[in-house]
Amino acid sequence: MKLKYEQTLPNTNMPIVIIGAGGIVNDAHLPAYRQAGFEVYGITNRTKERARKLAKKFDIPRVFDTVEDAVAQAPENAIYDLTLMPSQFVDTLKKLPDGAPVLIQKPLGDYYEQTMEIIEVCKQKKLVAAVNCQLRFAPFINAARGIIDSGAVGELYDMEVRVTVYTPWEIFPNVMYHPRLEIQQHSIHHIDLVRSFLGNPTSIMAKTVRHPAKKMSSTRTNVIFEYGDAMRALVSTNHDHNFGRQHQESYVKWEGTKGSIYARMGLLMDYPEGQPDLFEYCILEEDKAPEWKTVEIPGSWFPDAFIGTMSSLMRFVEGSSDLLETSIDDLLNTMLVVEAAYASSDAGGVKPDYPNVG
Repeated sequence: MKLKYEQTLPNTNMPIVIIGAGGIVNDAHLPAYRQAGFEVYGITNRTKERARKLAKKFDIPRVFDTVEDAVAQAPENAIYDLTLMPSQFVDTLKKLPDGAPVLIQKPLGDYYEQTMEIIEVCKQKKLVAAVNCQLRFAPFINAARGIIDSGAVGELYDMEVRVTVYTPWEIFPNVMYHPRLEIQQHSIHHIDLVRSFLGNPTSIMAKTVRHPAKKMSSTRTNVIFEYGDAMRALVSTNHDHNFGRQHQESYVKWEGTKGSIYARMGLLMDYPEGQPDLFEYCILEEDKAPEWKTVEIPGSWFPDAFIGTMSSLMRFVEGSSDLLETSIDDLLNTMLVVEAAYASSDAGGVKPDYPNVG
């Protein structure tokens, strides 16, 4: 079976103006854009020295003093890449040219009211806005989607995302003590991934909890998605497994009536060093024992998936695609599932009717 895992690139050159110079820009955005051959026109950051360092490292020709300067000097066909914290989105979006294309870092707000404020600004300014929920573009996800879309695994009836790792949150000081840490900052990727395959769930059951010896708000989560009586879909994460690599795991698994796919997300294991990805699939054949086949998929979540989110926006703007896959309208539904997960976690489950033994 020939697998398609490459990102589809735009036909035209669209210069990128990056607003923000944090670690994710260094680790993922700029390596991805260099790999894809995208032109980074310039960069700006509140602390200019950080922007200068990235400009030197990645041969970016311009460092702007402010967002206003970046907008004033940007070409008319520029795409803006916002890599800021959600609390900075609204003010920054207001400074962009009306109708401009913009890729906004996830999450699309820290809470529902902020999400709606961000969307309202985008609508008022007629921005062509997408959100950088990039896991759905990882090469191993592209490969799985191609197999599933071909019908080779039959009718999907099960999708599971499981993460049991140790995450050193101290390397993310901007979010380490966020009041909505695990789902809002991490499991949102997995929630968005499930939605990208199965659509919007009719309801959510969830519980997110903290570690008793840590000050973070939450580090482990279970989310169960309701898609009727034949589909099981869940996300289960544990970032506190600090017991070596032997029993760490990080994978997405799909099962269908004719086959199954398993994709190991090595990035999250032994983070930030990471482990190799693994892609396997099994297609049932009559009168034959099930056989798993392993395929080496070039690339990984970081940085390759970041090519996908930017390419999708560029292709929509140039007209070679009529689908903006991570549009703010689509990502609003991901944010609503996140909100439902927190509401479910806060409400608790159904209490058993224990007998009153007295």
